[in-house]
Amino acid sequence: MRNALPAILAALLVVAWAAAADAEPARLLANCLLGLGLLWLGWIDWQQMRLPDALTLPLLALGLAVTWVAQPDALPDSLLGALAGYCAFRVIGLGYRLLRGHEGLGQGDAKLLAAGGAWLGWQALPWLVLLAALIGLAFALTRHLRGTSITATTALPFGPAIALAIWMGRLYGLPGL
Repeated sequence: MRNALPAILAALLVVAWAAAADAEPARLLANCLLGLGLLWLGWIDWQQMRLPDALTLPLLALGLAVTWVAQPDALPDSLLGALAGYCAFRVIGLGYRLLRGHEGLGQGDAKLLAAGGAWLGWQALPWLVLLAALIGLAFALTRHLRGTSITATTALPFGPAIALAIWMGRLYGLPGL
């Protein structure tokens, strides 16, 4: 039970944060499902450097379903957001692999950004990527300040930063949206 306590507290924090941002029951439920899914994905990526399809793909589908039910007119924006998010990160990942000879941005990151596009629409993608990059830099700086050596070859999980950017974008919106 003691090992489960941090996970339980983190989940309760996500629910409380969602309720503080928007307590309307349907949006609160959607936001809690999104937040808990993002928390789970971020934790797995932080621990294992992977984002499992079994979580990213249902989160993407849920984003499309929530948009379809809550804002049917925005469904094309969400579909385009999912497609553009995935394709953008896959192209960047392939380019990195061609230049450096190894993976630098995984398919899980692309699928998670696709989920973000499904939840927030294609217009949010540049802001999501910028916010995720800033959060990722803050994570790296924090690790460095705590004594971890960070070099050009240090592998760092990007999923937690993407997840936090999606979460903040969903709860508070992003510029231009």
